[in-house]
Formats: sequence, C-alpha cells, structure tokens
Amino acid sequence: MAITSAQVKARATQLGFDLCGIAPAHEFAELHALPGWLRRGFAGRMTYLNRTATTRADVRRWLPSARSVICVACVYHTDRPLSIEVCDPGEALIARYAWGDDYHDVLHRRLEALLTWMREAAGEPFDAQVGVDDAPVQERVYAAQAGVGWIGKHTCVINPAVGSWFVLGEIATSLALEPDEPALDQCGTCRLCLDACPTGAIVEPYVVDATRCIAYLTIEIRKSIPEAQRPDLGAHVFGCDICQDVCPWNATAVPSADPAWQPRAGLDRPRLADLWRDTDEGLAARIDATALRRRGVNGLRRNVAVAIGNSISREAGPVLVESRPAAASSADPIVAEHVAWALGRLSR
Repeated sequence: MAITSAQVKARATQLGFDLCGIAPAHEFAELHALPGWLRRGFAGRMTYLNRTATTRADVRRWLPSARSVICVACVYHTDRPLSIEVCDPGEALIARYAWGDDYHDVLHRRLEALLTWMREAAGEPFDAQVGVDDAPVQERVYAAQAGVGWIGKHTCVINPAVGSWFVLGEIATSLALEPDEPALDQCGTCRLCLDACPTGAIVEPYVVDATRCIAYLTIEIRKSIPEAQRPDLGAHVFGCDICQDVCPWNATAVPSADPAWQPRAGLDRPRLADLWRDTDEGLAARIDATALRRRGVNGLRRNVAVAIGNSISREAGPVLVESRPAAASSADPIVAEHVAWALGRLSR
C-alpha cells in the first residue's frame, strides 16, 4: 500500500520536525537565478557553488528519478534576547542557530529516520536522497514550492506561523507524493531587513551580496578577513541575525522547547573576554558538536580578536592588551595578524 503525503507529514512531526511540505521535482523558474548571482561575484570565495551550479539547477540532476521533494524545517528560536537588543559591548554575538547542537547532525538523523520509516511503510522500493544545506540543492526554492514558507527579501524562508528562525532539510524521492500549494510572498512593501543590514549586504530585495555579509566574513573566509571590512563585524564572532531580528514575522515567534536547540552553557551569551582567555581545549569543548566546528578554534580565536578590537568594553579591550592565551592558536599567523590589527585599533 502506497504511503501518502499526509502520512509522511504526520511521521515528520513525530520525529521532531516543525514544518513539512511536499514539492514536485520540477525545474522551477526561480532555480535559474543562481547563474546570474554567481556572475555578479556575490558568492565570493564560496567556489563550491560554482562547481555545483549545474547540479543545483534541478533536483533531478542530484536524483535523476526524483518526482517529489519532501521539505522539512526545525525551529531553533530560543528564549534569549535578539542580537539588536544586546546593549553590553562585552558580550560576544553568535548566530542563534549555532547555540545548540549542530543542525546538520540533528536534521540528518531525523531525515534518515523519516526515510527508514518510509521504506518500511511504502511496501515497494524507491529511490531517495537526503540532504541538509550540504547537498547541491536549492532548498529554499523547493521549500517555497512545498508551502513551507516564502523566500523573504533577506533571502531566508519565512513561514507566517513561526517566522524565519528555522533550518531546512529535504528528501528527494522517486515516489509521486501529492504536492502542496506554493507559499505566497507576504513581504509586501516592508524593507526593514534591507535598511537594518549594517553592511548593505542585501543589495536589493531578494538579493544578498555574500561578500558583504557578516556571516560570510566570520564563517566562509578561512584566512584573512579583508581589513577594510573588519570594523563591520562589531561584536559578531560567528554569523549574524540582524536581518531576521528586525523581521516583523519574527516579532511573535514562539521559542522552541526542543533540547537540541537550547543554548550550550559555553555558548549562552558568552563574553568576549572569557572567550579570549579560554584555552584551545576550552574553546574546542564549547564548539564540539555545534555548527561552530566549521570555523574551528583558530577561526573563532581570529573572530574574537577582531570583535575585541571593535569593542568599547572596559572589560574586553584590556584582556587583549594585557594577555594572550597560552594556546597554539594564538601563534597562528592568521590569528596573530588579526590580533595585531585589533591592538592597533584599540591603541587609537
């Protein structure tokens, strides 16, 4: 007996997904915006996007037999102040999604569990591929077509019931599941996200120049952050939430009670001075099994140094001037370069 879309959605809810929708595996017009975005140089050093652009043009190039795309989402919003509400210059700013468990691990486990159930319930063999944002799929386009939410002017997916504080995953499958209606764009004339972006990275509605984005600067760049852009980081040491902070659809977002997304003790509103004083082993423990692993200890140390250089905190500035942690990461040439820049900025 074939499984239905309703059964898939019910099982997805049982497994911890907050949203689930089904999109047909079609070649939607929105998928063709990627090449132009790449030609404008907006991907910066994310060269993997150029390498996989052909595959990303159609989910059927990832799974040739695909007929449906199951799109799921987990809300990671927790009961903590928004970054724009933090008035303490000594507090480090970390993107909300990175406070708890690594969403790649969480979503992959839940998606694999959903797929296992589907194979047992379907009663017939079928093809399938599981992905989070590590798969060559334009997941936001399919999520919008699946009714999970519309792509907002800040390019995050927005759901009218839960806002935009969620991460996406998908299962492409050869099963012909009943699709949902596409989501309706409800941004209207609002441009709060464009006006609030401190670097002007949202160059026009629905278009982000990643090379200006604080998330790109703190996460995607592995070596030196361009010196002219370091002041733009402010106190951000991993990612940025400002465009989502100001979104009206997040004003009444309900925090998640899911244990996976609750802030780790070492990442629950940490202070710049404490992060700088911490040993490499201590920083590694803080970021273990979180999304911050992608930047690593050296990358985090680099970003903290820049944030301290930008800080007017009476607590943060002196700790960089007076001491350097007895850690291998502080001797890394890239970290040392950013420390020197920060010390020069503080001295001025």
